[in-house]
Amino acid sequence: MSQSDFHEPVNIGNPTENSPSSIFAKLIIKLTGSKSTITYEPLPEDDPKQRRPNIARAKELLGWEPKVDLETGLRHAIEYFATGVSR
Repeated sequence: MSQSDFHEPVNIGNPTENSPSSIFAKLIIKLTGSKSTITYEPLPEDDPKQRRPNIARAKELLGWEPKVDLETGLRHAIEYFATGVSR
């Protein structure tokens, strides 16, 4: 928003709350056919209790909201990296 008078952070994310281990890791293992296992460690003291960004400002100021759900986005990312594209 460099061309506006708004100078506060705008949260960009998906407003669907997900637990990183139960959603991301398990879904990636499933989609890739991996034999990986998940190891649980104690959470840091400052770990956020809520992982659901409020994207109201993004919608209001930018007209932005996510258009791809988590599983579809992960499938696209996995396909991209599976093609051997150099980074």
